Amino acid sequence: MRKIAVITSSRADYCHLYWPLRELSAHPEVDLKLIAFGPHLSPEFGYTLAAIEKDGFHVDARIECLLSSDSDVGMAKTIGLATLSLADCLGEMRPDLLLLIADRYEMLAPASVALALRIPVAHIEGGEVSEGAIDDAVRNALTKLSHIHFTSTEQARSRVIAMGEEQWRVHRVGAPSLDHLRRSALLGREEIETELHLDLTQPTILIAYHPTTIVRDTTREAEALFAVLEALPEQLVFCYPNADSGSRRLLERSRDFVQRHANARLFVNLNPLPYWSLLRHAELLIGNSSSGIMEAASFAVPAINVGIRQRGRERARNVLDAEPTESSLRAQIAVTRSPQFRSSLAGMANPYGDGHAAGRIAQVLATVPINEELLIKRQ
Repeated sequence: MRKIAVITSSRADYCHLYWPLRELSAHPEVDLKLIAFGPHLSPEFGYTLAAIEKDGFHVDARIECLLSSDSDVGMAKTIGLATLSLADCLGEMRPDLLLLIADRYEMLAPASVALALRIPVAHIEGGEVSEGAIDDAVRNALTKLSHIHFTSTEQARSRVIAMGEEQWRVHRVGAPSLDHLRRSALLGREEIETELHLDLTQPTILIAYHPTTIVRDTTREAEALFAVLEALPEQLVFCYPNADSGSRRLLERSRDFVQRHANARLFVNLNPLPYWSLLRHAELLIGNSSSGIMEAASFAVPAINVGIRQRGRERARNVLDAEPTESSLRAQIAVTRSPQFRSSLAGMANPYGDGHAAGRIAQVLATVPINEELLIKRQ
């Protein structure tokens, strides 16, 4: 059996990895090892390690590395702590392959350690663009440190190949988060209302907003967003921001807003199934999360992408871009309320895939030859 280690650091990447983990754990020739680190082990961010175990996965290693900080220095030190701990963990485990996903800054640690230990790396969701976050540079660095690539779109595959990666290494599989929408039994309206204590007879707007980590003031663009939210009559559901510099300031603003508005709620952690189910029933998603671009399209739910964080990312016609100004946000909200715009979304396709990514990923990982040729990359 080949030993495949999968790294997960937060609720955001775990919900994308859920179905690949299911496929790998069921494969007769794969010995799956799961490593959880960073925000997963933090009570401040919901101790989401418990959700992994509740789903029936065995966590083989737990890496404490997230500083209780709200600064860019804290982010940088978290990478260092993760590197030290993962060197011991992976040095002892010695997997045949290491699977990483996406673009979180802490993923630089396992990729760097794997390079030193000569462990081949497979990477999911390379080749995408998000110019307003350091995630963009992290994603590109992970691509060059990896040996097998699973991209969500054809454009992303072309970008990875243009970076010098050999074509046989690059597989367009789709975004694995969409497997939830095809394979999971999403909750109905009444089930969501019971589980989340919401009233979905009211029009509901999801707010998924994260720090803009490419700029020094990572929450600057949020000022206009909160000002516009003050006047919205809909039920507002806030999701916790990522564990980035500025996240605590966003949380303080969100908590203050919720305390002052009876129609607003804040959730520390929404597991994948309730989140996708709620997204399906939402009138609108506002923020700068990739979920508004990658997953909302599958439900034809309008999404307003605020500011520069996701600039450059492929999107379907459900996504409207708004400058981080009150006038731009109000104008785009008005567009989403028009019957003409909503009717234009009928029959739309999601460029991020068809919900079959997990099986494709597992098949490649279980069969790719593991030898020196895998490690030696030719440009």
